[in-house]
Amino acid sequence: MAAALHLNGILIIVGNYGSGKTEVAVNLAVDQQAKGRQVRLADLDLVNLYFRTREARHALSALGIEVILPPEGWLQADLPILVPQVAGLIRRPGELAILDVGGDGVGARVLAALGEAFQNAPETAQVFQVVNPFRPNTDTVARCLAMRAVIESASRLKVTGWVGNAHLMDETTADHIRQGHDLMLALADASGLPLACMAVADGLMHTPVVDTMACPVLTIRRQMVPPWRRPVVLSGEDTILQ
Repeated sequence: MAAALHLNGILIIVGNYGSGKTEVAVNLAVDQQAKGRQVRLADLDLVNLYFRTREARHALSALGIEVILPPEGWLQADLPILVPQVAGLIRRPGELAILDVGGDGVGARVLAALGEAFQNAPETAQVFQVVNPFRPNTDTVARCLAMRAVIESASRLKVTGWVGNAHLMDETTADHIRQGHDLMLALADASGLPLACMAVADGLMHTPVVDTMACPVLTIRRQMVPPWRRPVVLSGEDTILQ
């Protein structure tokens, strides 16, 4: 595997519905905090009522990660609430500010609304598009590129890198990870953008396919789970990204 991924400044996580971008955003935040960076994470998913960063807010706060959210009484409201602290976060990101954005172009529109803040940001934001090759809209290189175009048009920002998140929930096998990695390499080649990392569920991290990857690998400890399941315990004691 390649060396660990080190992130600084502003990192925006985008992707299509069902790509798993929120899991990636949460686990990236934990990983980078464990590496000694002070991380802040903003929940900018204004279109999906389920499986948002705010579901993991208590576990993240326990690790010292500040989570920027609407006021407590509005956390579950069916309203597109954009708190003013987000613009301040963009202008003063500190060591690392991660923005978890809603799915598809619809969710990415919130970034266009923050255009003035980005113009006054101290540095250009990195934008990682999360891809699950087993979703209908991102199962080929051409469809991934089409989704990128939709997100870029809506957000008025350019994607700068890819995150592969190949999975079929509990049915995921090492072969699925291998197939996803192959598609992500082809996508990186076709787009000219780097493959920042591959995301792999913790239960598959010790399979041989992980050792063959030509990029960092992010362990996913699932937080976005249905009510009858418990999330995997997040830990800042070990290095998640290898």
